[in-house]
Amino acid sequence: MSTTETKPEPIRITIPQRVYLLPGTALALGAVLGFVRGSRTASLRFLAENVHRPPTTVQGWYFYNKTKNYKVLLGGLKAGGADALKLGATAAGWVAIEDSCTRMGWNDISEVAAGFGTATLFSAIYRLPWKTTSRTVFLGFTMGVLLRGLRWSQDYIREQAQEKQLHEAVDTRNHETDSPQPSS
Repeated sequence: MSTTETKPEPIRITIPQRVYLLPGTALALGAVLGFVRGSRTASLRFLAENVHRPPTTVQGWYFYNKTKNYKVLLGGLKAGGADALKLGATAAGWVAIEDSCTRMGWNDISEVAAGFGTATLFSAIYRLPWKTTSRTVFLGFTMGVLLRGLRWSQDYIREQAQEKQLHEAVDTRNHETDSPQPSS
């Protein structure tokens, strides 16, 4: 390689933090909740299936508990994976709708549209009855309005803090120029 050749610039992709934080958090939360629910269900299922033949020896109890623990772990992992995918996909849908609204210039209603759209998609995918669909859409709309209110509050507080800093900086400069300089 000669000294006149330049190295190609590395490719840099900037992904907004919200795009991976919200679905990632939902994925982790879904995995934990699914694991807990799935392991509890697997434990009860194992007990129900084996209630008619309890072990009679110490070795039998050892293998009974060992088998039960493995079945509980497997049931928890299966349910955890399924719930993680469901909740992660729902959060990814929310983020996709919100981001597309923002790109179309509808930033003021992006949270409301995301809540409404996600609830509508959820109801359509699971083929919910009309009464349940209306409740789900209302809940999604309400969550969107609440999140929009929180975003407005956050922006308002940020603006107030910036104005306060600006006024303090101006007051400090005015105080420095108003005070007499010590003579040497």
